[in-house]
Amino acid sequence: MHIAILDAHPLNPGDLSWQPLEQFGTISIYPRTAPADTYSRAKDADIVITNKVCFDSDLLARLPRLRCIVVTATGYNIIDLQAATERGIVVCNAPAYSTASVAQHVFALLLHISNRVSDYARLNRQGRWAGNPDFCYIDHPTVELAGKTIGIVGLGSIGRQVAAIATAMGMEVIAIHTSRLTLNSQLSTLNSQLPLCDIVTLHCPLTDATRHLINRDTLALMRRGAILINTARGPLVDEAAVAEALHSGHLAAFGADVLSTEPPAADNPLLTAPNAYTTPHIAWATLEARQRLMQITIDNVRAFISGTPINVVNV
Repeated sequence: MHIAILDAHPLNPGDLSWQPLEQFGTISIYPRTAPADTYSRAKDADIVITNKVCFDSDLLARLPRLRCIVVTATGYNIIDLQAATERGIVVCNAPAYSTASVAQHVFALLLHISNRVSDYARLNRQGRWAGNPDFCYIDHPTVELAGKTIGIVGLGSIGRQVAAIATAMGMEVIAIHTSRLTLNSQLSTLNSQLPLCDIVTLHCPLTDATRHLINRDTLALMRRGAILINTARGPLVDEAAVAEALHSGHLAAFGADVLSTEPPAADNPLLTAPNAYTTPHIAWATLEARQRLMQITIDNVRAFISGTPINVVNV
């Protein structure tokens, strides 16, 4: 059995170990794989482990030896599932490994926006507090989250965890389900709920119905001064429209861990928009979450080899 790990670095930048996989056969480990190299690195593999390396129908047709693709993520849109199924290739993912970490990151972004801790720390390093005539100063007003209304778009495991944390903080929660949204639904539920929210946080999958869910029209429905958080998928928002709303002051702030392309283009408007706070797709990447992800990956490989695959997404 030969296992090819095509983009090993994000999951394991050096603080975890791939050694447990050696019990199943030989392993080829590649920190990163460019599209031009995917075929040559996967052609002799029985099992491929991938995070962002794509497998379309043409590539799968050229890999007759391949029997299993293990995705080191919950999302699996990088794989042509129909083509994989037609060729008898089992595709497994890693569900729910990052729920706690991503929910925590939502509030890291939100508390950064509401409490301006880094701004005050920066000013204090510059001597602002030491030279102040009073015991405190308020250069950046802060906001109390208790009593605010948070709209949670998408109620999967992460959305539910965000709701639990928000409730514990005294926030009013509006759950906005997306499972019933279609391209022809006019998103009436979303449109009716957005005006009620002080904060909107996105936790839905990226589909044809949810692409650019947040756009100029839906932003116009939101309260002036609202906060938008996106830790789900970058293309859920129209980035140009969000940047415009930040420049106009209609949005008070935008916190995001994901952008439409990653890494982003240097001219992405959200990299320079006022009160836009972005992190480089790290919400999932706490040590604890990566340890869980590594174990799920090992378990997926073991289960496939034993003939009882788990976490299969193309059944």
